[in-house]
Amino acid sequence: MAMELIPVGTILAVLTNQVIKTANAAKDVLIEKDSFRVLSKHLFDIEPVLKELQLQELNDSQAARLALESLEADVKKANNLVEKYKNRARFYLLVKCRYIVKEVQDVTRDIGRSLAALSLANTEVLSRISDQVNRLQNEMQRVEFEASNSQLQIVDKLNQGLRDQKLDQGFANDMLEEIARAVGVPVEPSEISKELASFRREKEEAANRKERAEVFFLEQIIELLSRADAARDYEEVKKQYLQRVQVIELYDEKEECIPPLNSFLCRICEDVMVDPVSLCTGTTCERAAIEDWLDSGIRTDPETGEVLEDTSLRSNLPLRQSIEEWRELNYCLNIRSSKAKLLSGVDSSVEEALSQMQVLMRENSINKDWISIGGLTDIIISILGSSHNKDVKRKILITLKDVVEGHARNKERVIEFEGWDHIIRCLGRDASTSKAAVELLYELLQERSGWNVSVCRKFSQQCSAILFLVTLLKGPLRESAETAEKILMKLFEIDEENISRAAMSGWYKPLIDHIIQGPESSRISMVKTIVNMELVDLNLKLLGEEGVIPPLLEMVSGNIESKELSLSALVKLSGCHANKELMAAAGGVPLVLKLMFSPQARPFIVVKCSEILEKLSSEDDGIKFFVDEEGTQLELEPIITNLLALQQKPYSAHNVRRPALHALLGICRFEAGLVKKAVLTANGLSLVLPLLDDSDSEIREIAISLLFLFSQHEPQGVVEYLLKPRRLEALVGFLENDDKGDVQMAAAGLLANLPKSERALTMKLIELNGIDAILNILRNGTMEAKENALSALFRFSDPTNPESQRILVGGGAYPLLVNFLKAGSITAKARAAALIGNLSTSSPKLTVVSKSSSCWCFRASRDPLCLAHGGICSVTATFCLLEAHALPALVKLLHGEVHATAYEAIQTLSTLLEASPQRGANVLHKADAIKPILETLTWGTDELKEEALGLLEKIFVSKEMVENYGSAARLLLVGVTGRSVHENGHIGRKAAKVLSLLERYSRSSTSLLPGLHG
Repeated sequence: MAMELIPVGTILAVLTNQVIKTANAAKDVLIEKDSFRVLSKHLFDIEPVLKELQLQELNDSQAARLALESLEADVKKANNLVEKYKNRARFYLLVKCRYIVKEVQDVTRDIGRSLAALSLANTEVLSRISDQVNRLQNEMQRVEFEASNSQLQIVDKLNQGLRDQKLDQGFANDMLEEIARAVGVPVEPSEISKELASFRREKEEAANRKERAEVFFLEQIIELLSRADAARDYEEVKKQYLQRVQVIELYDEKEECIPPLNSFLCRICEDVMVDPVSLCTGTTCERAAIEDWLDSGIRTDPETGEVLEDTSLRSNLPLRQSIEEWRELNYCLNIRSSKAKLLSGVDSSVEEALSQMQVLMRENSINKDWISIGGLTDIIISILGSSHNKDVKRKILITLKDVVEGHARNKERVIEFEGWDHIIRCLGRDASTSKAAVELLYELLQERSGWNVSVCRKFSQQCSAILFLVTLLKGPLRESAETAEKILMKLFEIDEENISRAAMSGWYKPLIDHIIQGPESSRISMVKTIVNMELVDLNLKLLGEEGVIPPLLEMVSGNIESKELSLSALVKLSGCHANKELMAAAGGVPLVLKLMFSPQARPFIVVKCSEILEKLSSEDDGIKFFVDEEGTQLELEPIITNLLALQQKPYSAHNVRRPALHALLGICRFEAGLVKKAVLTANGLSLVLPLLDDSDSEIREIAISLLFLFSQHEPQGVVEYLLKPRRLEALVGFLENDDKGDVQMAAAGLLANLPKSERALTMKLIELNGIDAILNILRNGTMEAKENALSALFRFSDPTNPESQRILVGGGAYPLLVNFLKAGSITAKARAAALIGNLSTSSPKLTVVSKSSSCWCFRASRDPLCLAHGGICSVTATFCLLEAHALPALVKLLHGEVHATAYEAIQTLSTLLEASPQRGANVLHKADAIKPILETLTWGTDELKEEALGLLEKIFVSKEMVENYGSAARLLLVGVTGRSVHENGHIGRKAAKVLSLLERYSRSSTSLLPGLHG
């Protein structure tokens, strides 16, 4: 019926009903609800306009009828659009959301334009609601719809994945889950199967409409989503596998492939078909191949050559199912073959099986399930743990990554089968193996939405896991390091304890970052880690270089827990020289001192501050660390005074006093001036002496070290204290302490500093076997202790006390002294030479010289006479250095051009000329000692030269010595005389005196040599 014959009122009534019907239907569309609801609202808004036209009797003009006709057509389009998308597959609606929105927008604008035309044709009739109509038609014509951002993101991600050919199971899982959630479908296999079935129907309908691009697009999506875990029912997958396994049991064990039937092959490309379609002639081809065939303009059957009357294509579903079944049987044959190769124990067969597994998983993701159901995953995990072949290990790790990638069930399988242990150990192997291992671990720690937190927690508890990851950070492969760092950063985020574990493995930056920037609880936790770690110097230095010291110094000003922990950490760090410099540069020392000497300071704080000071002062150049933030040297005297004052505080327990004393000792070692101030200004001696009686052995030991330093400045007070009952016994006890070399050194040094004139002290020491204790140090002590012990022996070698000398020599001192001449330090050699000189000074008085007789052969004894002393000598009776075989070692000291040793050697050699200059000179001549004595005049100090000239004056009393050495001596003496005119007149005069002796003998031919024994 032509519209012109229908009354306008009837048309309006029908149109109104259609508008209301379409508006109601639009509200119920499941996808792009916002767009359809806006369309629905606008349609409902049109209803009053149409009713107004009915009430006001619409003009029955040609323009009005045309406008109504246009509006009706547009409303029908809207209704068709609603019907089109009302009951479509929800997955399909989502992937087409951008097109759907465009369609809704276009139809809304079309209705708006038709409404404008209708309004224009009925201006007078609609005058009462003209504003409402104008607003409505303007809104509709200008409407702009957009799909929701979340939906567009999903569609864009999907399209990008298809372009990149991302067909892995992980991506499929992610996409399926996101799409399902967006359209309100539960992620359950049964529900997903329904949706995918609907999606496939959409593809079939598109194929029937010959929309090839649409079909291709939908096929890609179906193929991708079908790979997802939720798209498969595991029990069905397992059942399907077991059914196929039953079939292949009929085939020989060595069979790996069932040849395809001829019907499976495409008649065009001759490959096994994937999507077989049938022509009207019954010939079956691969869809893509026949479509290309037809597109090229060919209209004949590719097999028979007959002309195709109908070019439509029909999916051959039975054949497709048969091909899929054939493929699946071959999959199962390959899985069976791979299993046998894995169990063979032959590396080459194992690698072949692994390659086979990788191919299977690339061909079809269902093989990820079937490989695990067939037990191959468990087998290769076991081989990973037992194999020693690095290539096999690497290939297993790569294969396992393929097995678990995007597959939650297989990940659980690997983790439950304790694959962790084997994989983690591979992190410590060669670069390629560790790379494969860390990439596998990264995949195992992922789930669909990102990191699997519960698995990450479980992983972090694995022994050595974090250690190996930290090791990879420093490895040669950047990719491995980056992956390891990603894992570690996630583990840190989950549990801060993992930061501590990483620090214990040598990666300190995250820990320090938390100390610098973290919340208070985190900072406390991280500092506890530093305190509890076992760290060597290199680790301590790295911590300092990473910047840990400034934040720790900042924490010192915090609450009590913060103070105690940061100070404990600083104690540990200050054991490294580089960190001492950093602490000093950061102004840490004044801060520590202020905290330590605060009246309110807790004992623990005092202890830790003292320990820091002790470590700062433990080096010879430690004074340079005692500076403020500007680098200005701190006043050390008040520090010493305060440290001594701590010893007097009533609450100062041993654990407080010990580190404070250590710090005091370290500072006092800097320079003698500081020690003097401590003794005099702070009354240090009186404060430290009582500590020798302390119940704590360590405090007593520190006290003896301090007294050693103090005794140089106030020895008398120490003597008075030691002569009191039981005090000297304690000192001898320190000398006998072989386990503490520093204590022995200090005790011997203290004894050496005390006045030698205190005979009572000397005799008391002898009574207490002090000499034996000192000689024991010479045998077994450290070189520093030995040097001090040698100094301590001077009080026993005093020539005015021959009794103590006898006891000293009787204790076996002489051989020890001679050994020091040969092998000691410069200081030890000099002191040993001086001690021998003291003993040798007594030799002339102790030597019994035989009286002259007409025949010396009738002497009562036949013992040889000493060449130097003219009598019978021995080590024990006369302390003769010749009998002790000390002369060669003394002469050797003259050749070293070392002033200290040469000086003492010359003094000691001079003692040989005391009894008889001529005999002594002869002894020196035979020992080749006179030439090196002369040579000291060319290199020695003034003091040494003076001593050498004194000895030469005695030597050149002998004409024979003048004749032997006169020429050489004159040249040297003239040189000394000339050089000394303006330098040292005293040396010049002595040299002139010796020179005069030489000249006197050169003018006289008369020998002045006395008798041999005279």
